[in-house]
This record gives sequence, C-alpha cells and structure tokens, in this order.
Amino acid sequence: MNKINFAYFGGEPLGVPVLEELKAAGFLPSLIVASPDRKSGRGQKMESPAVKIWAEENDISAWQPNDFSDQTSCEEKLQNFDLFIVVAYNKILPEWLINLPKHKTLNVHPSLLPLLRGASPIRSAILRDMREKIGVSIMVLDKEMDHGPIVAQKRFEIDSDNWPIKGPVLDGILAQMGGRLLAATIKPYLEGQLQPTEQEHEYATYCGRFSKSDGELKIDPTDLPTGDRAYQYLLQIYGLMNSPGCYFIFKGKRIKINDAIIEDDKLEILSVTPEGKKAQTFFDFVQNL
Repeated sequence: MNKINFAYFGGEPLGVPVLEELKAAGFLPSLIVASPDRKSGRGQKMESPAVKIWAEENDISAWQPNDFSDQTSCEEKLQNFDLFIVVAYNKILPEWLINLPKHKTLNVHPSLLPLLRGASPIRSAILRDMREKIGVSIMVLDKEMDHGPIVAQKRFEIDSDNWPIKGPVLDGILAQMGGRLLAATIKPYLEGQLQPTEQEHEYATYCGRFSKSDGELKIDPTDLPTGDRAYQYLLQIYGLMNSPGCYFIFKGKRIKINDAIIEDDKLEILSVTPEGKKAQTFFDFVQNL
C-alpha cells in the first residue's frame, strides 16, 4: 500500500467505485467522511451511506458530521493530513477546510471542466446530447463551485452506434475512469510533477439538480413519437433513468418508464410501472388499456 495520509469525502453514485479503484492501486484513506445515516423506505429504518459501509468493510474509520460549522472541532478531527479527496460528497466544504491539508484538496468531477459545473454533470451530458464532450476531471478545489485548477483530465470515447447511453451505465463508467485517473494522479501531484492549470472560465457551462417534474413526458401511449421528438425523449429517459426517473400521466395515473429504445425511427417503450402496480412490459400495459 502507498503510505499517503489522506481523508476521503465521498457520496453516491461515484464514492464507492472510486474507492475501489484507489484500493486496487494501493491507496487507502486514513479516514472516510460520509453523510449521516438516514431513515429510508416504508419502515423508515436508519440506513448508512454506501461509503460508510465500505469503510467498515475495509477497517477504516468513518466520520459523519452534520455540518462543518464548528471549525475548531473539525480542525482537531482533520489535522495532519497530507491531502483531502472529495468525490460526490453532498455538502459544500468551507474554504478553510479545503485548504487545511498540506497539499490541499483534490476533487473528481465527472465532466470535462469547465463544461457542466454543478450537481448533475453525467446525466446532463446525456440530456444535452454531448456524446463527444464527456469525460472526467481531477481538480484542486477552491472556494467557487467546480472552479479550481485542473490537474488531470480524460475524455470518454464513445461511438455514435452506442449512443445514447443509459445514465446508470455512464455513472459506472465515469466513476471507474475517474478513480483510475485519480490513482494515477495522486503521487505525481504530491511530488510536484503535475502543475494545476487554470480553467478556461469563459467557456464554463452549468447544470443543477433534477426534480421529479423534470421527468414528465407528454406522450400518448397509443401514439408514441417519431423522429427528432422520439430521440429527444430517449435522451430524457436515459439521462434521468433512476434519478429521478421518467414517467407520463395516463387517465390521472403516473406511469413510470423503466426502459425504452428507438426502433425504426420511433420511440419504443419496453417496460413501465403503473402507479400502485408492479413493473410490466409496455405491450401488456397497452393491451389492458
């Protein structure tokens, strides 16, 4: 194992896959900082975030602060680290904290910065049909959102025959790519062999968080769209798949779209989950209208 004393601030969907890539390359954090446990499901049972579970499985200490408002106690907890690494952590870190380690804080961001700064770069890249501009960046955090200098960057090559790609699949691909790029970057960065390069801020674009309403499609299940409208809907279905998901309203009920393709220039829905029912094929759903 590489003896580098670093703390890892992680969340989903990238946190655990990046940790796996770091572990495979011989890097294990001394501390993992995770979100607090939360109630989940119908039974409202307390559930731990995935990075905390990973920490326990790998005998690594985990810390779950609600916030970083108590600077003195946080500094006591986080002193003497060489480096912080932030991957999909869902809290904004204050400037004093990101500058606390000797070598500051590296962040894995799943876009080719300065493109798609913000909370949803992977899914927004699909929604915006950005096949040729997808990748990962390793950056040094500063006080502004996704604004810091770039240490390393890699583009994801995907041909038109395999596009669009489903959101959960692209999540996994870019998490693995980001983890491997980070693992290859850490030592050269710490040794001063990689000089961070300021972003071209004039080309910055932004993306925000999605709400459930973003997933609504205005379609008639008996007359699915064709042509460009079908393609735009497929981008929406793939881009928002599972997060938050796409649906249409039929007879006052929300019908969740689980999967779809384009066939003969027409949108073909493969599977749906009607409100209050189990998943079923779209064919069965239409037969029972």
